[in-house]
Amino acid sequence: MSFQPNPGDELIINGTAYVVGRHPAAPGLAYAQAGRQGIVYQLNAKNGAPHEAKALKVFFSKFRIPAMVYQSEHMETYGDIPGLQVCKRDVLTPERNGSLIAEQPDLLYAVLMPWVHGMTWFDCLTDQRQLEASDSLALARALAGIGSAMEQKGLAHCDLSAPNVMLPFFSEVELPEGTSAVELVDVEQMYSTKMDRPDALLAGSPGYAAHRTVHSGLWSAYADRFAGAIIIGEMLGWSDRVVVDKAWGESYFDQHEMQTPCERYFILRKSLEARWGSKVVELFSRAWDSQDLSSCPTFGEWLVVLNAVTEQEIPVETIESGPAVTETIEPAATGGPSSETVSSLATPAPLKAEQVALLNQDVLEQGERGVTDKLFRQARELEQQNKPAAALEVYRSLYHFVEDGSPLHVEVSAAITGLEEQLNPKLPEQPEKSKAWYRSKMFIVTASAAVVLLAAGIPTVSILADQSSQRQIEAAKQEEALKAAKAAEEKLAAEQEAAQKLLTDKQQQEAEQQAKQQALAAQKQQEEQKKQQALIDQQVKYEAYLAQKEQNKQAAAKLAKQKAYDQQAKYEKYLALKKEQEARAIKEEAARKAAAEAEQKRKDAIKARNKENVLQLISLYNKAYVSQEGGSMAKAKSFAKRFRALYDSNPSYYRRVGEVGYRASSIYNFLGDSNFRLPKI
Repeated sequence: MSFQPNPGDELIINGTAYVVGRHPAAPGLAYAQAGRQGIVYQLNAKNGAPHEAKALKVFFSKFRIPAMVYQSEHMETYGDIPGLQVCKRDVLTPERNGSLIAEQPDLLYAVLMPWVHGMTWFDCLTDQRQLEASDSLALARALAGIGSAMEQKGLAHCDLSAPNVMLPFFSEVELPEGTSAVELVDVEQMYSTKMDRPDALLAGSPGYAAHRTVHSGLWSAYADRFAGAIIIGEMLGWSDRVVVDKAWGESYFDQHEMQTPCERYFILRKSLEARWGSKVVELFSRAWDSQDLSSCPTFGEWLVVLNAVTEQEIPVETIESGPAVTETIEPAATGGPSSETVSSLATPAPLKAEQVALLNQDVLEQGERGVTDKLFRQARELEQQNKPAAALEVYRSLYHFVEDGSPLHVEVSAAITGLEEQLNPKLPEQPEKSKAWYRSKMFIVTASAAVVLLAAGIPTVSILADQSSQRQIEAAKQEEALKAAKAAEEKLAAEQEAAQKLLTDKQQQEAEQQAKQQALAAQKQQEEQKKQQALIDQQVKYEAYLAQKEQNKQAAAKLAKQKAYDQQAKYEKYLALKKEQEARAIKEEAARKAAAEAEQKRKDAIKARNKENVLQLISLYNKAYVSQEGGSMAKAKSFAKRFRALYDSNPSYYRRVGEVGYRASSIYNFLGDSNFRLPKI
């Protein structure tokens, strides 16, 4: 995609000037979020309030559909439903936005809609931060209310999952009064009797798709009921630390556990019954045990039961904050919400001193791999800008993240010594004191948090370019030496082969000459024997001729009779064979048609599965890219491994589909080298 704006770039859409927003964790990057069908950029009106920001969704080429205009016109009427404000959208068309599209072709049929502030339910799940019981109930009620209003109008989202559920409830931006606590996004697959069926249907997201319907496309008025029940169950269960700790990862349930009597189901069921009552458990169990989507409870039923929960029935418990050091480091490392947002979420119970130490050590080890190269680059840039004091501080921070004795460790140590001598030429003992200061435990913990925050927006570079270049030169020399040795060996083998061939040819010529002489002698002897045998044969042939002549007369008479019988038998056999062939031909034609139909069905099934897998590959790559950009290397690695496993199932097909081959190459590079940065595709 060629449209890659920078923060602060100006776009004029429908006569209004917008500025591309800055990413809160990386000020040097545009505020963007990647999804299945495209990338969403934040646009801020020059004279507008923060809550009036817009979202510009730029679709990938496969999803730039002209019918999006017709679809958006119908969706406009649903924008007044709480939780569906993204339905208030404008589509960029050649007629109204021709000059902008001519300048940026990727904006063809892009959608401009309200920007939804706050985290996603996906962020809340992956951060594993416990909610207050009252917050859990408020979110569940809001989602049930949105689903109930949609069902009453015959609507369904058709891809209800954690990443598509936004939570303005936890927004840091002050929002107008009456703003819904929950908003739904990615509504391009929305079902309505007034809209056309999409060409490519989604089968539901892992962790929220009913296993009995996951292999068929979701596009009906009942499509949200099962996924909605799962998310409501997650929201209510997220006020229970036992449920939070038991979560699978990106969702509470693993997809393979859906609608099975698994351990997570019984833990969540027990928690819902103990904290929210038997009626909530009854609705959740109906959805879990349902045979089809239509037999799941409606959102209206959920709303009635949740509204019946009074304040006195809301579980009350004290949720203490975790250690200060852990809270400081974890949001920066995971790219989670700010401190204001975290304060509204419940945090785990206090950890023991040993657990705190292990947690801090784990966070530091995860941060080291992702920030050393970025800090090295930043220190170099500060030196070039003639800012030795700032460069020295960055080198000191970097010093604690490199391995002792490594080339980078030696280089950083030399840089620190040189800068200290430059800044303090009259105090030779200063480096010793500074070294002891930045080696202190307090500074290591504080610097680790600052380093992780600082490194989020600095582009990845190669740290040891000189060493890599030297290794490449040495490898090239070794390769040339190997080639020369191999060429000499091949030349010697060729000479030996030529000598052996000459000797073999000479021996063959002598053998052929001797054979010719023996053949001439044998030929003369055979000619004499043939002359004598010819005389004998001539007499024998004459006698045989006379006997044969008599025998032929007798055989002719017998043959005439037999021929008549044979003709009759052949005719009868012909009739039977013809009848059998006709029956066989009919049977073979039926079998051929059946085989052709079966083969076509098999090809169609493979084609559909490959299309679905391609979408899944693109989604996994985008998640890996966003996770890496957000600084979560563990999540990025997880998505990359899932991408590789799915891609390896049929690489010959996927590499020919669009940019999937390029994405696979990038994933392999990333899995081989943690410092490799996934390109934005």
